[in-house]
Parts: sequence; structure tokens; C-alpha cells
Amino acid sequence: MEKITIMGFGNPVREDDAVGIYAIQKLKERLEESEHLQIFDMGTAAFEILFKLKGQDRIILIDAVVNTGEKTGTLYKVPASELEGKIEDDPLLFLHSLKWDQALSYAKKILQNDYPKNIEVYLIAVQNTRFNTEMTEEARKGADKVVEIILQELKAHAKN
Repeated sequence: MEKITIMGFGNPVREDDAVGIYAIQKLKERLEESEHLQIFDMGTAAFEILFKLKGQDRIILIDAVVNTGEKTGTLYKVPASELEGKIEDDPLLFLHSLKWDQALSYAKKILQNDYPKNIEVYLIAVQNTRFNTEMTEEARKGADKVVEIILQELKAHAKN
């Protein structure tokens, strides 16, 4: 059976940047984790992604995206290969400043043949990432859409 990991990223005190972790909270309420399904609130800890990828068949990432020009809550689904950041060979790289797209690139280099082949990314357009512990209704609706899509995909996958 396929091993699936779902990871949400975001900062709960940066307004709509919290959409990824909000979606993870909703998924945890509706799904039961098992040896075949893991759900992680990654917060802003992108480097930890490296250690969660090994042995997984499918990875689903959820995060906010700023400055798309689209209205808040607009949803994008893209393969991770289109978003992987450039690997920086700087030996003094500060790991806390590493973004998840860069972490994917490092994971690909480190894991080589063990790097998961199926990584998809859901990005939710947001406008506001200022200091605020409340998300806008539009961002919440975008995250709710992602939750429903993932639940439907998992349900369809379970039938196959």
C-alpha cells in the first residue's frame, strides 16, 4: 500500500500565512493517521522536510503563496518539480532561513533514489502576512477547498 505524507506550512501569527497549518488541523480532525498516512503541521520548519520524505511514495504539501495577482483563496496545484528551489552550496547556509522548496532540492540531492517520485503542492493565494493571529475568511475558504480536494483524492485512491 502506498505511503502518503501530507505537510502544511505556515506561521500562525502572520495572518493568512497560516492557511497551510489550518488545512492540516482540518485534515487531522477528519482523517486517522496510520503507517500509510502521516499528517504534519510543519509550521516554518522547512529543513525538517528532509527527514520526513524518506520511505514515502506520495507527498502533499500545503502552503500560502503571496503576490500572485489573484484574489485571496485562489488555489493552485503544481508538481513540486516546478517549484524546487536552487540548491545553495554555501557551507554557512542558515538552516532556519531555508524554505521548503529549497529543502526539497536538498532532499533530492541527499536521498537520490529514495526521493519520492510523487510530490504535489497546493498553494493558496494570500495577500496579508502581517502580524495577526486571525486569517481572513477568503484564505480560510481556500484552505477548506484544499482539504475537500485532498479528502476526495484519498477516498478515490483507497477504492483503487
